[in-house]
Amino acid sequence: MKKYLVFLISFVMIYMVFQIGSGLILTASYTPDFSSIESNLSQEVVFGKTSIPLLVTLLTATFAYFLSQTKFRISKIK
Repeated sequence: MKKYLVFLISFVMIYMVFQIGSGLILTASYTPDFSSIESNLSQEVVFGKTSIPLLVTLLTATFAYFLSQTKFRISKIK
């Protein structure tokens, strides 16, 4: 159980660093399209596509962890 908690905490930290880093890079490299401003002056903000939620990512990581542990035990026994 200790290995799993270490894995989960490190995975969450790496995931958060990746999300913040990619957000910084995307924000820094964004150039607005000024041609659409001339014809449409609405006050609506569009943020684009959403990413995979953290909960789904954690469930996938948990499944991968337990699958790898099971595979390791099987190959260790042989």
